[in-house]
Amino acid sequence: MEEAMHMRQEMNKADRVDGAQSVSRALTVLRAVARAGAEGVGLMTLTREISMSKPTIHRLLSVLVTEGMIEQEPQSRRYFLGPECHILGHIAAERHGIHRLATPIVQKLAYDCGDSAFFSIRRGVLALCTMREDGDFPLKTYVLAAGDRYPLGIGAGSLALLVALPDDEVDEALAVNEALINERYPTATMDEIRRQVAEARARGGIAINRGWVMSGSWGIGLAVKDAAGRLLGALSIAAVQSRMSPERLEELSVMLRQSARRLQRQHEAEQPAAQGVKEAGVRKARSAGARAAKVKASDTTDD
Repeated sequence: MEEAMHMRQEMNKADRVDGAQSVSRALTVLRAVARAGAEGVGLMTLTREISMSKPTIHRLLSVLVTEGMIEQEPQSRRYFLGPECHILGHIAAERHGIHRLATPIVQKLAYDCGDSAFFSIRRGVLALCTMREDGDFPLKTYVLAAGDRYPLGIGAGSLALLVALPDDEVDEALAVNEALINERYPTATMDEIRRQVAEARARGGIAINRGWVMSGSWGIGLAVKDAAGRLLGALSIAAVQSRMSPERLEELSVMLRQSARRLQRQHEAEQPAAQGVKEAGVRKARSAGARAAKVKASDTTDD
């Protein structure tokens, strides 16, 4: 009896692993279709890009089509994101639509300062740069680009995000990232990062990177929060060290504070509209679920 129970436990464990792998694979396929954008993507291209067999990819595509997450154009046989992704995107925009709001603000920041301006968001214990805009000053620093990820605390925007977190989350992030930081950024010790966090808080959240990522490349950043104090992201500016005198750092601090307040106000103004979109999406999703349940019940009755 104990042996049978053990076998059932092992089978349940295997089912959970297989289920998780299937979800992960389906999301990999979904992201590959999303990367193709408006041009769509064919099965053969997906097979070349993804480390899965053609039958597996085709099976996952069929499931995603059934669920409305992707759709296939009959003539070209290419796959595109489906209507359900559109609905989920609208619902997620309440939180992540900050990127759209930040775009003109980052552009203006780059224009006003002449250097490179960025917007970054938190992803667990990492900072993800989602946007970069360059000003007209000819000498630039190219340490950070859109899509780059850094441990929280490394780089001006990343440090600004860390500064805005509660102490327990700061401790957690540094504990998780310690080995990676020690390996890649030996001058950024845990004690030094904590000192920088304290100094930035004393400056009202203004974080300064004095060449940690690359010597001679400096940055200054400030976190942006919503009216409830939730972290939305961080604005930052990067330039060569010669352009980061104490006087200019003060000027850039003023620009960052003004830009952060503008972004916060725009985010607050959009919340009622975003809530309406969310509620409409939830209603549509519930309606679709009810229709699916009715069809399933009908199929069962026919049997």
